[in-house]
Amino acid sequence: MASFKRGDIVIVDLGFAAKVRPCVVLSGTRPDRTHNLCVVVPVTREIRGGECEVPFPKPVWLREVSVINVLGIAGVDQARVQRRLGALPPERLDAVLKTLCRVVGVESKHLAP
Repeated sequence: MASFKRGDIVIVDLGFAAKVRPCVVLSGTRPDRTHNLCVVVPVTREIRGGECEVPFPKPVWLREVSVINVLGIAGVDQARVQRRLGALPPERLDAVLKTLCRVVGVESKHLAP
């Protein structure tokens, strides 16, 4: 199992349609003692221009411009995290969390610093 933390970009086997893709980790390493899960949002090249897409800065390892699809939020078994690619810049992580707050109807001012 790969070592990662909140804000890291990791490769995850999402378990459907052979989708192994980069995702951004939103939760801590082990948010629940009884489950080996973490919360991630996928990075995708399928850009639709939706309000729940956060622009993703193109790193060298990524071939095309992509977005972080906040609506694709998922809880995944940490064993499905294959490796860490890097860290999301703090301002992008903040944009993802603010978008998530808007989607679920929570004011972002309640986020911990």
